[in-house]
Amino acid sequence: MSTGMNRNAPYAVRLVSIVWRRRGARQAGMQIGRLRRRLATGVGAVLLGLVALLFAGASDRAQAVFGVLVARFPYAPLALTPAVFALVVWVTRRTAPYARGSGIPQVIAASRAPDTPPSNALVSLWTACVKLVLTIVMLLGGASVGREGPTVQISAAIMVKVHRYLRVPITSGVLIAGGAAGVAAAFNTPLAGVAFAIEELAAAYEQRVAVLVMGAVMIAGLVSLGIAGDYVYFGVMHETLGVSAVLLVTPVAGVLGGAAGGLFSRLVLGFAGARWRPIAAARAHPILFAGGCGLVVALLGIVTGGATWGTGYGATRALVEGHGQSDWFGPAKFLAALATTLSGAPGGIFAPSLAVGAGFGNLLTGLFAGQPAGAVVLLGMTAYFVGVVRAPLTAVIIVMEATAARGLILPLFATALIADAASTLVCRERLYHGLAKPFVALVEGKA
Repeated sequence: MSTGMNRNAPYAVRLVSIVWRRRGARQAGMQIGRLRRRLATGVGAVLLGLVALLFAGASDRAQAVFGVLVARFPYAPLALTPAVFALVVWVTRRTAPYARGSGIPQVIAASRAPDTPPSNALVSLWTACVKLVLTIVMLLGGASVGREGPTVQISAAIMVKVHRYLRVPITSGVLIAGGAAGVAAAFNTPLAGVAFAIEELAAAYEQRVAVLVMGAVMIAGLVSLGIAGDYVYFGVMHETLGVSAVLLVTPVAGVLGGAAGGLFSRLVLGFAGARWRPIAAARAHPILFAGGCGLVVALLGIVTGGATWGTGYGATRALVEGHGQSDWFGPAKFLAALATTLSGAPGGIFAPSLAVGAGFGNLLTGLFAGQPAGAVVLLGMTAYFVGVVRAPLTAVIIVMEATAARGLILPLFATALIADAASTLVCRERLYHGLAKPFVALVEGKA
Protein backbone atom coordinates (compact mmCIF):
# COMPACT_ATOMS: atom_id res chain seq x y z
CA MET A 1 0.00 0.00 0.00
CA SER A 2 2.84 2.24 0.86
CA THR A 3 4.51 1.33 -2.42
CA GLY A 4 1.34 2.24 -4.37
CA MET A 5 1.13 5.67 -2.78
CA ASN A 6 4.75 6.36 -3.63
CA ARG A 7 4.12 5.24 -7.20
CA ASN A 8 1.17 7.67 -7.53
CA ALA A 9 2.87 10.57 -5.79
CA PRO A 10 4.59 12.05 -8.91
CA TYR A 11 1.26 12.06 -10.82
CA ALA A 12 -0.56 13.78 -7.94
CA VAL A 13 2.18 16.37 -7.68
CA ARG A 14 2.00 17.05 -11.42
CA LEU A 15 -1.79 17.36 -11.26
CA VAL A 16 -1.63 19.83 -8.39
CA SER A 17 1.06 21.77 -10.25
CA ILE A 18 -1.06 21.97 -13.41
CA VAL A 19 -4.13 23.13 -11.48
CA TRP A 20 -2.08 25.72 -9.63
CA ARG A 21 -0.56 27.07 -12.85
CA ARG A 22 -3.99 27.32 -14.49
CA ARG A 23 -5.37 29.12 -11.48
CA GLY A 24 -2.45 31.52 -11.57
CA ALA A 25 -2.97 32.08 -15.30
CA ARG A 26 -6.66 32.82 -14.73
CA GLN A 27 -5.86 35.30 -11.99
CA ALA A 28 -3.23 36.95 -14.17
CA GLY A 29 -5.74 37.12 -17.03
CA MET A 30 -8.32 38.69 -14.74
CA GLN A 31 -5.82 41.27 -13.54
CA ILE A 32 -4.84 42.12 -17.11
CA GLY A 33 -8.54 42.41 -18.00
CA ARG A 34 -9.18 44.80 -15.09
CA LEU A 35 -6.13 46.85 -16.09
CA ARG A 36 -7.40 47.08 -19.68
CA ARG A 37 -10.87 48.16 -18.52
CA ARG A 38 -9.41 50.88 -16.31
CA LEU A 39 -7.07 52.03 -19.05
CA ALA A 40 -9.91 52.10 -21.58
CA THR A 41 -12.12 54.10 -19.21
CA GLY A 42 -9.35 56.57 -18.44
CA VAL A 43 -8.26 57.10 -22.05
CA GLY A 44 -11.87 57.32 -23.23
CA ALA A 45 -12.78 59.87 -20.56
CA VAL A 46 -9.79 62.07 -21.44
CA LEU A 47 -10.61 61.98 -25.15
CA LEU A 48 -14.31 62.68 -24.70
CA GLY A 49 -13.51 65.54 -22.32
CA LEU A 50 -11.29 67.12 -24.97
CA VAL A 51 -13.90 66.57 -27.70
CA ALA A 52 -16.62 68.08 -25.48
CA LEU A 53 -14.53 71.21 -24.97
CA LEU A 54 -13.74 71.52 -28.69
CA PHE A 55 -17.40 71.02 -29.52
CA ALA A 56 -18.43 73.68 -26.98
CA GLY A 57 -15.94 76.16 -28.42
CA ALA A 58 -17.04 75.47 -32.01
CA SER A 59 -20.69 75.83 -31.01
CA ASP A 60 -20.07 79.20 -29.36
CA ARG A 61 -18.18 80.38 -32.43
CA ALA A 62 -21.02 79.26 -34.70
CA GLN A 63 -23.51 81.28 -32.65
CA ALA A 64 -21.20 84.28 -32.74
CA VAL A 65 -20.87 84.05 -36.54
CA PHE A 66 -24.63 83.89 -36.88
CA GLY A 67 -24.95 86.94 -34.60
CA VAL A 68 -22.52 88.94 -36.74
CA LEU A 69 -24.43 87.97 -39.88
CA VAL A 70 -27.77 89.03 -38.40
CA ALA A 71 -26.28 92.33 -37.20
CA ARG A 72 -25.30 93.14 -40.79
CA PHE A 73 -28.30 91.59 -42.54
CA PRO A 74 -31.25 91.52 -40.10
CA TYR A 75 -33.61 89.66 -42.43
CA ALA A 76 -31.10 87.12 -43.75
CA PRO A 77 -32.47 84.37 -41.42
CA LEU A 78 -35.73 84.35 -43.38
CA ALA A 79 -33.82 82.65 -46.19
CA LEU A 80 -30.81 81.20 -44.39
CA THR A 81 -32.50 79.40 -41.48
CA PRO A 82 -35.09 77.44 -43.53
CA ALA A 83 -32.36 76.50 -46.03
CA VAL A 84 -30.05 75.26 -43.23
CA PHE A 85 -32.85 73.23 -41.63
CA ALA A 86 -33.79 71.59 -44.93
CA LEU A 87 -30.16 70.94 -45.93
CA VAL A 88 -29.20 69.44 -42.55
CA VAL A 89 -32.20 67.10 -42.47
CA TRP A 90 -31.46 66.01 -46.05
CA VAL A 91 -27.80 65.34 -45.25
CA THR A 92 -28.74 63.51 -42.05
CA ARG A 93 -31.18 61.21 -43.82
CA ARG A 94 -28.70 60.49 -46.62
CA THR A 95 -25.46 60.02 -44.67
CA ALA A 96 -26.21 59.27 -41.00
CA PRO A 97 -29.89 58.62 -40.24
CA TYR A 98 -29.11 57.67 -36.63
CA ALA A 99 -27.66 61.14 -36.03
CA ARG A 100 -31.10 62.75 -35.99
CA GLY A 101 -32.51 64.36 -32.88
CA SER A 102 -30.95 64.61 -29.46
CA GLY A 103 -28.59 61.63 -29.26
CA ILE A 104 -29.65 60.53 -25.79
CA PRO A 105 -32.39 58.17 -27.07
CA GLN A 106 -29.78 56.43 -29.24
CA VAL A 107 -27.57 55.77 -26.22
CA ILE A 108 -30.53 54.53 -24.16
CA ALA A 109 -31.44 52.08 -26.93
CA ALA A 110 -27.85 50.94 -27.52
CA SER A 111 -27.39 50.14 -23.83
CA ARG A 112 -30.23 47.59 -24.07
CA ALA A 113 -28.13 45.25 -26.24
CA PRO A 114 -24.53 46.51 -26.29
CA ASP A 115 -21.99 45.37 -28.88
CA THR A 116 -24.56 44.18 -31.42
CA PRO A 117 -24.62 45.46 -35.02
CA PRO A 118 -27.71 47.71 -34.48
CA SER A 119 -26.27 49.15 -31.26
CA ASN A 120 -22.90 49.71 -32.89
CA ALA A 121 -24.65 51.65 -35.65
CA LEU A 122 -26.40 53.90 -33.12
CA VAL A 123 -23.16 54.86 -31.37
CA SER A 124 -20.70 54.59 -34.24
CA LEU A 125 -17.97 57.20 -34.40
CA TRP A 126 -19.08 58.18 -37.91
CA THR A 127 -22.66 58.84 -36.81
CA ALA A 128 -21.55 60.83 -33.77
CA CYS A 129 -19.05 62.94 -35.73
CA VAL A 130 -21.65 63.74 -38.38
CA LYS A 131 -24.01 64.73 -35.58
CA LEU A 132 -21.49 67.14 -34.07
CA VAL A 133 -20.76 68.80 -37.41
CA LEU A 134 -24.44 69.12 -38.31
CA THR A 135 -25.32 70.52 -34.87
CA ILE A 136 -22.73 73.24 -35.41
CA VAL A 137 -24.24 73.92 -38.84
CA MET A 138 -27.67 74.20 -37.19
CA LEU A 139 -26.29 76.81 -34.79
CA LEU A 140 -24.86 78.68 -37.79
CA GLY A 141 -28.44 78.87 -38.98
CA GLY A 142 -29.87 80.09 -35.67
CA ALA A 143 -31.55 76.83 -34.66
CA SER A 144 -32.72 76.44 -31.08
CA VAL A 145 -30.57 73.42 -30.24
CA GLY A 146 -28.28 72.41 -27.41
CA ARG A 147 -24.97 70.60 -27.50
CA GLU A 148 -25.55 68.28 -24.52
CA GLY A 149 -27.44 65.49 -26.32
CA PRO A 150 -24.90 65.32 -29.15
CA THR A 151 -22.11 65.35 -26.55
CA VAL A 152 -23.68 62.32 -24.86
CA GLN A 153 -23.78 60.40 -28.16
CA ILE A 154 -20.21 61.27 -29.20
CA SER A 155 -18.97 60.46 -25.69
CA ALA A 156 -20.58 57.01 -25.77
CA ALA A 157 -19.14 56.45 -29.26
CA ILE A 158 -15.63 57.40 -28.12
CA MET A 159 -15.86 55.16 -25.07
CA VAL A 160 -17.01 52.21 -27.21
CA LYS A 161 -14.24 52.80 -29.77
CA VAL A 162 -11.50 52.92 -27.13
CA HIS A 163 -12.78 49.80 -25.39
CA ARG A 164 -12.95 47.93 -28.68
CA TYR A 165 -9.43 49.06 -29.63
CA LEU A 166 -8.07 47.76 -26.30
CA ARG A 167 -10.09 44.54 -26.74
CA VAL A 168 -12.28 45.15 -23.70
CA PRO A 169 -15.85 43.76 -23.84
CA ILE A 170 -18.53 46.37 -24.57
CA THR A 171 -21.17 46.36 -21.82
CA SER A 172 -24.07 48.61 -20.91
CA GLY A 173 -21.81 50.18 -18.30
CA VAL A 174 -19.41 51.39 -20.99
CA LEU A 175 -22.22 53.25 -22.79
CA ILE A 176 -23.68 54.61 -19.56
CA ALA A 177 -20.28 55.82 -18.35
CA GLY A 178 -19.56 57.52 -21.67
CA GLY A 179 -22.92 59.28 -21.74
CA ALA A 180 -22.68 60.38 -18.11
CA ALA A 181 -19.18 61.75 -18.64
CA GLY A 182 -20.50 63.64 -21.67
CA VAL A 183 -23.10 65.44 -19.53
CA ALA A 184 -20.47 66.24 -16.91
CA ALA A 185 -18.08 67.65 -19.50
CA ALA A 186 -20.76 69.64 -21.34
CA PHE A 187 -22.02 71.49 -18.23
CA ASN A 188 -18.95 71.20 -15.98
CA THR A 189 -21.27 69.42 -13.53
CA PRO A 190 -19.76 66.11 -12.34
CA LEU A 191 -22.55 65.25 -9.90
CA ALA A 192 -25.15 65.82 -12.61
CA GLY A 193 -23.35 63.30 -14.81
CA VAL A 194 -23.72 60.60 -12.16
CA ALA A 195 -27.35 61.52 -11.52
CA PHE A 196 -28.10 61.46 -15.24
CA ALA A 197 -26.66 57.96 -15.50
CA ILE A 198 -28.97 56.80 -12.73
CA GLU A 199 -32.16 58.50 -13.92
CA GLU A 200 -31.98 58.44 -17.71
CA LEU A 201 -29.34 56.20 -19.26
CA ALA A 202 -29.62 53.14 -17.02
CA ALA A 203 -32.95 51.34 -16.92
CA ALA A 204 -31.61 49.39 -13.93
CA TYR A 205 -28.56 51.00 -12.37
CA GLU A 206 -26.27 48.24 -11.12
CA GLN A 207 -23.73 48.68 -8.37
CA ARG A 208 -20.86 47.37 -10.47
CA VAL A 209 -21.41 50.20 -12.96
CA ALA A 210 -20.98 52.85 -10.25
CA VAL A 211 -17.18 52.84 -10.20
CA LEU A 212 -17.01 52.90 -14.00
CA VAL A 213 -19.42 55.85 -14.21
CA MET A 214 -17.81 57.87 -11.45
CA GLY A 215 -14.32 57.21 -12.77
CA ALA A 216 -15.23 58.37 -16.27
CA VAL A 217 -17.09 61.42 -14.93
CA MET A 218 -14.18 62.37 -12.67
CA ILE A 219 -11.56 62.11 -15.42
CA ALA A 220 -13.68 63.99 -18.00
CA GLY A 221 -14.42 66.66 -15.38
CA LEU A 222 -10.73 67.06 -14.57
CA VAL A 223 -9.93 67.50 -18.28
CA SER A 224 -12.61 70.19 -18.56
CA LEU A 225 -11.46 71.85 -15.33
CA GLY A 226 -7.82 71.81 -16.36
CA ILE A 227 -8.43 73.42 -19.75
CA ALA A 228 -11.51 75.63 -19.30
CA GLY A 229 -11.04 76.47 -15.61
CA ASP A 230 -13.53 76.30 -12.75
CA TYR A 231 -16.31 78.19 -14.50
CA VAL A 232 -19.98 78.31 -13.46
CA TYR A 233 -22.10 77.61 -16.53
CA PHE A 234 -24.98 80.04 -15.90
CA GLY A 235 -23.25 82.48 -13.56
CA VAL A 236 -23.27 82.66 -9.76
CA MET A 237 -26.56 83.15 -7.92
CA HIS A 238 -26.37 83.76 -4.15
CA GLU A 239 -30.00 84.70 -3.50
CA THR A 240 -32.16 82.54 -1.24
CA LEU A 241 -35.81 82.28 -0.21
CA GLY A 242 -37.36 82.23 3.24
CA VAL A 243 -39.59 79.42 4.43
CA SER A 244 -42.82 81.32 3.81
CA ALA A 245 -41.66 82.23 0.29
CA VAL A 246 -40.71 78.62 -0.43
CA LEU A 247 -44.16 77.42 0.63
CA LEU A 248 -45.72 80.02 -1.65
CA VAL A 249 -43.50 79.91 -4.75
CA THR A 250 -42.55 76.24 -5.12
CA PRO A 251 -46.11 74.84 -5.60
CA VAL A 252 -46.92 77.44 -8.25
CA ALA A 253 -43.61 77.04 -10.08
CA GLY A 254 -43.74 73.25 -9.82
CA VAL A 255 -47.30 72.81 -11.09
CA LEU A 256 -47.19 75.37 -13.90
CA GLY A 257 -43.62 74.65 -15.01
CA GLY A 258 -44.07 70.89 -14.87
CA ALA A 259 -47.29 71.09 -16.87
CA ALA A 260 -45.63 73.31 -19.50
CA GLY A 261 -42.70 70.90 -19.80
CA GLY A 262 -45.10 67.97 -20.02
CA LEU A 263 -46.92 69.76 -22.83
CA PHE A 264 -43.66 70.08 -24.77
CA SER A 265 -42.98 66.35 -24.36
CA ARG A 266 -46.52 65.42 -25.35
CA LEU A 267 -46.35 67.53 -28.50
CA VAL A 268 -43.00 66.04 -29.52
CA LEU A 269 -44.04 62.44 -28.87
CA GLY A 270 -47.50 62.99 -30.32
CA PHE A 271 -46.08 64.30 -33.59
CA ALA A 272 -44.29 61.01 -34.25
CA GLY A 273 -47.41 58.88 -33.99
CA ALA A 274 -50.27 61.21 -34.87
CA ARG A 275 -52.57 60.09 -37.69
CA TRP A 276 -54.10 63.51 -38.31
CA ARG A 277 -53.80 64.11 -42.05
CA PRO A 278 -51.81 67.40 -41.95
CA ILE A 279 -49.25 65.90 -39.57
CA ALA A 280 -49.02 62.70 -41.61
CA ALA A 281 -48.45 64.84 -44.72
CA ALA A 282 -45.69 66.75 -42.91
CA ARG A 283 -43.95 63.50 -41.97
CA ALA A 284 -44.22 62.33 -45.57
CA HIS A 285 -42.23 65.37 -46.78
CA PRO A 286 -39.49 65.72 -44.14
CA ILE A 287 -37.19 68.06 -46.07
CA LEU A 288 -39.97 70.52 -46.90
CA PHE A 289 -41.30 70.31 -43.35
CA ALA A 290 -37.83 70.99 -41.94
CA GLY A 291 -37.61 74.11 -44.10
CA GLY A 292 -40.97 75.24 -42.70
CA CYS A 293 -39.72 74.70 -39.16
CA GLY A 294 -36.66 76.78 -40.02
CA LEU A 295 -38.89 79.60 -41.23
CA VAL A 296 -40.78 79.55 -37.92
CA VAL A 297 -37.50 79.75 -36.00
CA ALA A 298 -36.31 82.62 -38.21
CA LEU A 299 -39.51 84.62 -37.69
CA LEU A 300 -39.44 84.10 -33.93
CA GLY A 301 -35.82 85.25 -33.79
CA ILE A 302 -36.55 88.41 -35.75
CA VAL A 303 -39.62 89.26 -33.64
CA THR A 304 -37.70 88.78 -30.36
CA GLY A 305 -34.60 90.62 -31.47
CA GLY A 306 -32.57 87.44 -31.76
CA ALA A 307 -33.26 86.20 -28.21
CA THR A 308 -34.60 82.80 -29.31
CA TRP A 309 -31.78 81.82 -31.67
CA GLY A 310 -29.13 79.34 -30.59
CA THR A 311 -28.83 77.50 -27.30
CA GLY A 312 -30.28 80.34 -25.21
CA TYR A 313 -27.25 80.32 -22.92
CA GLY A 314 -26.78 84.10 -22.96
CA ALA A 315 -30.43 84.90 -22.20
CA THR A 316 -30.54 82.27 -19.45
CA ARG A 317 -27.44 83.62 -17.77
CA ALA A 318 -28.81 87.17 -17.95
CA LEU A 319 -32.05 86.10 -16.25
CA VAL A 320 -30.21 84.16 -13.53
CA GLU A 321 -28.03 87.19 -12.82
CA GLY A 322 -31.07 89.47 -12.57
CA HIS A 323 -30.98 91.14 -15.99
CA GLY A 324 -34.54 90.80 -17.22
CA GLN A 325 -35.74 89.68 -20.63
CA SER A 326 -39.02 90.36 -22.38
CA ASP A 327 -42.02 88.47 -20.99
CA TRP A 328 -42.36 86.94 -24.44
CA PHE A 329 -38.95 85.27 -24.30
CA GLY A 330 -40.20 82.10 -22.57
CA PRO A 331 -43.17 81.39 -24.88
CA ALA A 332 -41.19 82.34 -28.00
CA LYS A 333 -38.25 80.12 -27.01
CA PHE A 334 -40.74 77.30 -26.32
CA LEU A 335 -42.01 77.54 -29.91
CA ALA A 336 -38.51 77.85 -31.35
CA ALA A 337 -37.30 74.77 -29.44
CA LEU A 338 -40.43 72.84 -30.43
CA ALA A 339 -40.06 73.70 -34.13
CA THR A 340 -36.36 72.77 -34.08
CA THR A 341 -37.02 69.45 -32.33
CA LEU A 342 -39.90 68.49 -34.64
CA SER A 343 -37.74 69.20 -37.70
CA GLY A 344 -35.75 66.03 -37.02
CA ALA A 345 -32.40 67.78 -37.35
CA PRO A 346 -29.51 66.83 -35.05
CA GLY A 347 -29.33 68.84 -31.85
CA GLY A 348 -29.94 68.66 -28.13
CA ILE A 349 -32.91 69.62 -25.98
CA PHE A 350 -31.15 70.29 -22.66
CA ALA A 351 -29.96 73.87 -23.11
CA PRO A 352 -33.10 75.13 -24.91
CA SER A 353 -35.25 73.57 -22.16
CA LEU A 354 -33.25 75.35 -19.47
CA ALA A 355 -33.64 78.59 -21.43
CA VAL A 356 -37.41 78.14 -21.77
CA GLY A 357 -37.56 77.36 -18.05
CA ALA A 358 -35.66 80.55 -17.26
CA GLY A 359 -38.13 82.48 -19.41
CA PHE A 360 -41.00 80.82 -17.56
CA GLY A 361 -39.39 81.75 -14.24
CA ASN A 362 -39.10 85.30 -15.53
CA LEU A 363 -42.88 85.35 -15.95
CA LEU A 364 -43.30 84.18 -12.36
CA THR A 365 -41.25 87.08 -11.02
CA GLY A 366 -44.24 89.30 -11.81
CA LEU A 367 -46.44 87.18 -9.53
CA PHE A 368 -43.90 87.24 -6.70
CA ALA A 369 -42.57 90.76 -7.01
CA GLY A 370 -41.32 90.84 -3.42
CA GLN A 371 -39.04 87.81 -3.85
CA PRO A 372 -35.49 87.71 -5.29
CA ALA A 373 -35.89 87.50 -9.07
CA GLY A 374 -32.92 85.20 -9.62
CA ALA A 375 -34.21 82.65 -7.14
CA VAL A 376 -37.67 82.60 -8.74
CA VAL A 377 -36.08 82.20 -12.17
CA LEU A 378 -34.13 79.16 -10.97
CA LEU A 379 -37.28 77.53 -9.60
CA GLY A 380 -39.04 78.11 -12.92
CA MET A 381 -36.05 76.75 -14.81
CA THR A 382 -35.98 73.60 -12.69
CA ALA A 383 -39.73 73.03 -12.95
CA TYR A 384 -39.89 73.28 -16.73
CA PHE A 385 -36.73 71.23 -17.26
CA VAL A 386 -38.09 68.47 -15.03
CA GLY A 387 -41.38 68.64 -16.92
CA VAL A 388 -39.55 67.96 -20.18
CA VAL A 389 -36.94 65.34 -19.24
CA ARG A 390 -38.61 63.87 -16.11
CA ALA A 391 -35.30 63.54 -14.26
CA PRO A 392 -35.74 65.52 -11.01
CA LEU A 393 -32.40 64.64 -9.43
CA THR A 394 -30.47 65.50 -12.59
CA ALA A 395 -32.34 68.79 -12.97
CA VAL A 396 -31.69 69.93 -9.41
CA ILE A 397 -28.00 69.04 -9.54
CA ILE A 398 -27.48 70.68 -12.95
CA VAL A 399 -29.14 73.91 -11.83
CA MET A 400 -27.34 73.89 -8.49
CA GLU A 401 -23.89 73.15 -9.96
CA ALA A 402 -24.36 75.45 -12.96
CA THR A 403 -25.30 78.44 -10.78
CA ALA A 404 -23.60 77.67 -7.43
CA ALA A 405 -27.05 78.11 -5.85
CA ARG A 406 -26.45 75.79 -2.90
CA GLY A 407 -28.69 77.87 -0.66
CA LEU A 408 -31.70 76.91 -2.80
CA ILE A 409 -31.23 73.16 -2.79
CA LEU A 410 -34.32 72.37 -0.69
CA PRO A 411 -36.67 74.67 -2.68
CA LEU A 412 -35.22 73.22 -5.89
CA PHE A 413 -35.91 69.66 -4.74
CA ALA A 414 -39.46 70.56 -3.70
CA THR A 415 -40.12 72.26 -7.03
CA ALA A 416 -38.66 69.31 -8.96
CA LEU A 417 -40.83 66.73 -7.19
CA ILE A 418 -43.99 68.77 -7.72
CA ALA A 419 -43.07 69.40 -11.37
CA ASP A 420 -42.46 65.70 -11.98
CA ALA A 421 -45.93 64.86 -10.68
CA ALA A 422 -47.55 67.65 -12.72
CA SER A 423 -45.74 66.61 -15.89
CA THR A 424 -46.91 63.02 -15.47
CA LEU A 425 -50.52 64.19 -15.56
CA VAL A 426 -49.93 65.89 -18.92
CA CYS A 427 -47.62 63.31 -20.53
CA ARG A 428 -47.23 59.90 -18.91
CA GLU A 429 -44.37 58.79 -21.14
CA ARG A 430 -40.88 60.12 -20.50
CA LEU A 431 -39.57 62.08 -23.47
CA TYR A 432 -36.20 60.41 -24.06
CA HIS A 433 -37.58 56.92 -23.53
CA GLY A 434 -40.44 57.64 -25.92
CA LEU A 435 -38.02 58.94 -28.54
CA ALA A 436 -35.84 55.88 -27.99
CA LYS A 437 -38.60 53.43 -28.97
CA PRO A 438 -37.74 53.26 -32.70
CA PHE A 439 -34.07 52.72 -31.84
CA VAL A 440 -34.94 50.09 -29.23
CA ALA A 441 -37.04 48.27 -31.82
CA LEU A 442 -34.04 48.35 -34.15
CA VAL A 443 -31.71 46.97 -31.49
CA GLU A 444 -34.17 44.23 -30.50
CA GLY A 445 -34.82 43.26 -34.10
CA LYS A 446 -38.44 44.42 -34.11
CA ALA A 447 -38.03 47.28 -36.57
